[in-house]
Amino acid sequence: MTTAPAPVVSRNPADPSDVLVRIPAPGAFAAVDAVERARAAQPGWLLGGAGARSAALGAVAAAIDSAADELAALAVREVGKPLTEARAEVTRTAAIWRYYAQAPFESTGAVHETADGAGLLLSRRRPHGVAALITPWNFPFAIPSWKAAPALATGNTVVLKPAPEATACAQRLAEIVHRAVPAGVFTVLPGGPTEGNAVLSAADVVSFTGSTAVGQAVVRTATTRGVPVQAEMGGLNAAIVLPDADIPRAAAHIAAAIAGYAGQKCTATSRVIAVGAALDPLREALAEALRALPVGDPADPATVCGPVIDERARDRVIQAREGLPAIATAAVPEGADGWYAAPALVEKVPTGDRLLREEVFGPLAALLPADDLAHAVRITNSVPYGLVTSVHTASLDAALHGLDHLDTGMIRVNAPSTGVDFHLPFGGAKASSHGLREQGRAALEFYTSGRTYTLAPAHP
Repeated sequence: MTTAPAPVVSRNPADPSDVLVRIPAPGAFAAVDAVERARAAQPGWLLGGAGARSAALGAVAAAIDSAADELAALAVREVGKPLTEARAEVTRTAAIWRYYAQAPFESTGAVHETADGAGLLLSRRRPHGVAALITPWNFPFAIPSWKAAPALATGNTVVLKPAPEATACAQRLAEIVHRAVPAGVFTVLPGGPTEGNAVLSAADVVSFTGSTAVGQAVVRTATTRGVPVQAEMGGLNAAIVLPDADIPRAAAHIAAAIAGYAGQKCTATSRVIAVGAALDPLREALAEALRALPVGDPADPATVCGPVIDERARDRVIQAREGLPAIATAAVPEGADGWYAAPALVEKVPTGDRLLREEVFGPLAALLPADDLAHAVRITNSVPYGLVTSVHTASLDAALHGLDHLDTGMIRVNAPSTGVDFHLPFGGAKASSHGLREQGRAALEFYTSGRTYTLAPAHP
C-alpha cells in the first residue's frame, strides 16, 4: 500500500490558523509532463521573435505595477514579510521584468574573420530549452522573476517549482505571466521534493536557490545529467566595522541587516566584527539600535522584524542562542499568535559554536573582536560560506586594498549586507554559490549556450 504524498500547505506566519493554500501535491508524473509541455512550446516561443518576447516581458512588468498593492499584501500574509519590504520587493520585481524586456534585442553573437579570408566564422548564443527554477519562500516574487525573466527573454520556456510556503505568491505571479505569454511557456508546479526532483530530472537547465544541503544535491544531479546548473545557497555574512567608521550609521545598517525580515535573507548579517577601538562604541550603538527596532505585525508599515516562517524556524533561533550572553534583545509582542523570535546580538561565542559555523536564518548575530583589518578578514573567511561582506570605514585604502583577500562574491562598503541591485551579478564563493552568477547580463549568459558556425564558400 502506497502512502499518498503530503498536501501542499501554506500558512500565514503571523497567524498560523490562516491557511492560504491546501492542495494535493501533483506528483512526479505531473512534473515531468509540465516539462514536456514546456519543451513543446519552446520552439514557437523562440521563433516568435525578439519583439514578441520583449513585449510580453514588458506587459508582465506593467501588470505587476498595476497589482502592486495586492501583491505586497499577499507577500505579507503568506511569508510574513513586513509591508514596507514587501512593497519594495514588488517594485523591484516589476523593474526586473522591465530590465529583461530589452534583452531580446541584445546581440547574441559575433562575426569573425577566417584565417585564409574565405567565408565567415560566426559565434552565437542560443537558449538551452526548458529551464527548471526551484525557488525559496523568502522573496516570493523577486527570486522567481530574476530567474524566469532572463530565461524567457533568451527564448527558453520555464517550469517554476516554488517552496510550498510561497505557493500562493507563485500562483498569482503565474496568473500575471500567463496573460502575456503563450500556453506552456511559463508553468508553476506546486509541490515539494518529489516534484522538484522530477523537474530536475527532465529539464535542460537548472537554477536553484535554497538551503546548502539541497543545493548541493541539485548540483550533483544536474552535473551527472550534464545540464547547466547554478545554485545559490547559504550565507554566514560578516559586517566589518573599523574605528574610523561612522559608528551610529554603521549600527543602524547592521541592526537592519540582522533583524530586517527576521533575518530571513541569505544576505543577512550573522557576524559583526569590530576592529580595535570600534568594539566598545559599536557594542553600545548596536545594542541601542536593536532594542529600538520595531518587532510585530508584518502588516504594520512601521514593522521591521515580523515572524519567522514557521515553528521550526523559531525553535532553531531559540536553540542557537541558548547559553550565549546577549548584549541586546528586541522585544517581541506579547500574546502574539505568530511564530516570532526575538532579534538578538550575542557575544563571547566560543570558537566552533554552531552560530559561527551554520546559517541560522533568523534575527541573530554574534559580536566578535578583531585586532586589525587583516585579522577581521581572517575571521570573515573562517566559515564555509562566502556570499557578501559589509565593511564600514572612511578609509578609501581599506575599501580598495585591505579587502582584497575576502573570500566573498560581493562586498558592500558603508552599506548593509542586505540589498543588491537587480542589474548587477549576484553570487558568492565557496559553499554559498555554484555556477554562473545570477542577475544582470550574467543571467543572459547562463540561460544560453555558445555555438560556433563555419560558413565556407559553396564554390571555390
